[in-house]
Amino acid sequence: MTTAVTKPSAAAWALILLLGLIWGGSFFFARVAVLEVPPFTLVFLRLFIAALALHIYLRGRFGLYETLVARWRSFIVMGFLNNALPHTLIFFGQTEIGAGLASILNATTPIWTVLIANSFTSDEKLTAAKLAGCLAGLAGTAVLIGPGITAAASAPFWALVLPVLAAVSYGIASIFGKRFRDLAAPVSATGQLTASTLMMLPVSLMADQPWMLPVPSTNAVLAILALALLSTAFAYLLYFRILAVAGATNASLVTLVVPPSAILLGAVFLGERLEATDMIGMLLIGFGLVLLDGRLLRNRSKMA
Repeated sequence: MTTAVTKPSAAAWALILLLGLIWGGSFFFARVAVLEVPPFTLVFLRLFIAALALHIYLRGRFGLYETLVARWRSFIVMGFLNNALPHTLIFFGQTEIGAGLASILNATTPIWTVLIANSFTSDEKLTAAKLAGCLAGLAGTAVLIGPGITAAASAPFWALVLPVLAAVSYGIASIFGKRFRDLAAPVSATGQLTASTLMMLPVSLMADQPWMLPVPSTNAVLAILALALLSTAFAYLLYFRILAVAGATNASLVTLVVPPSAILLGAVFLGERLEATDMIGMLLIGFGLVLLDGRLLRNRSKMA
């Protein structure tokens, strides 16, 4: 039995575009903050403030506390794969690369999700269109990180690879996260953020000794608050609203919106500029995502 994918309404499109702008903003805010706050501590602050905000928002509804106790092991795994590890990788990468490039590399998440699902699930196998999309996306990734192998590249190879590894982690998390389908979505979000906060606290204390760090500037503090409250806590609630009104397939369209918004914010406020190879890589990844989504090809075949 298959479920037809409905076209997003005007209101749903507005929510998708808003979420794309907010998640694109996360790369911008991170780039501002990571220049003054070490990555481990920045990850902890993002997760802690976002988790606290969601706890205040939920106030124990939907059996939150009982669920946290009963399923803490699963939340630890999800928090590591979906929060602690990928955020850390992206922030370390952003010590060397800009918001736009980091967002493009991380936009490969759906590609890795498809490849991982094909290997470890029985109901999400590769089709010809999905394979073509993965190949196009991987080609775009190669175009982006390839110059990093040479000494003349503007960014070190490791900084380009880290957001891609974060995308792989997100892909694994999306498969593992299927076990939370029976929970209210805000509970899943709060659970994983709570677990990842507790995970990152000792790491931040041991690695960065944050009490010894200089006081960050006003801009960095505002960037941290925006990263936690807007691009994490509020973004989760907005994403779950899109899932409810438009479905998972339509919600995945936000992946196409994030890089342009991050590039625009980086260009306007940080003076970032992408190289020609970056643009080519972004177009290839975007083309791959369109193929993975599949609706453009289906619509063309109906019109033929």
